[in-house]
Amino acid sequence: MRIVVLDGYTLNPGDLDWSPLEILGACTIYPRTPPDQVLARAMGAEIVLTNKTILNRDTIMQLPALRYIGVLATGYNVVDVTAAKERGVIVTNVPTYGTASVAQMVFAHLLNLTQRVAAHAESVRAGDWTRSTDFCYWHYPLVELAGLTIGIVGFGRIGRETAKLARAFGMKVIYHDVFAASVRAEEATAVDLDTLFRESDVVSLHCPLTDTNRGLVNAARLNLMKPTAFLINTSRGPLVDEPALADALNSGRIAGAGLDVLCVEPPSPDNPLLTAKNCFITPHIAWATRAARQRLLETAVANVRAFVQGKPENVVTP
Repeated sequence: MRIVVLDGYTLNPGDLDWSPLEILGACTIYPRTPPDQVLARAMGAEIVLTNKTILNRDTIMQLPALRYIGVLATGYNVVDVTAAKERGVIVTNVPTYGTASVAQMVFAHLLNLTQRVAAHAESVRAGDWTRSTDFCYWHYPLVELAGLTIGIVGFGRIGRETAKLARAFGMKVIYHDVFAASVRAEEATAVDLDTLFRESDVVSLHCPLTDTNRGLVNAARLNLMKPTAFLINTSRGPLVDEPALADALNSGRIAGAGLDVLCVEPPSPDNPLLTAKNCFITPHIAWATRAARQRLLETAVANVRAFVQGKPENVVTP
């Protein structure tokens, strides 16, 4: 059985082991695949794995040998799953590998916004403390998390893990989830979306991107937020209206934002958030701790093995 990995570098830049996958078939691993080479590289493969390389309808329909697509991520919008179903191609994803790592990044951003550790450390390195007439100083307001309210939009695995960390910091947790009837939360209160934006000191996004929630964080909802509030997004960039957020930050309408995702990745140089006030952006790395990537690879291999054995797991094909 021929296996092709279209874009293996991001998952495994060299610190993980591909051999458990390689023993399952004749395996070709490409670090990256440009759009004009996807069809040629996937041709003849029964199994194709992709992280962010797009497999659209036209491509899927031109791959007669294709039987299985494994997405090396949780989100699978890079694959036309409807076209795959029409062709009888099974599509799987890896749903749970990054829960702890993404929740950790939420608090990396939040602690940066409230403590500015790196900025103060750089100030010390620049000599500001040695020149100080006082025994201490701070360049930014220092904010204690205990007693603040965090509003979590999307209360799935990562949302609940974020809530657990928030409670450890002494925060009050409120949440909104479109499947609220099926959510059971201890020490957390379900609220409607506008109440969440109005009452939260921190809003953290953890919902999948759908046609109905694109631009969920728009000018109207940003106007509901406290001027001292922070927005954290480790979920999907298009949940946020980026010009509206940039305006809210630059005008002081909200206090700051920590973002690990943007609408277009990599961003264009004119993205207004790149220069917005109190906006801190990381390059979509919340998922990318070594531990999380190891779990991702192990589950992706297990998915392939289950398919080969005729018992596919984590199937997302409708």
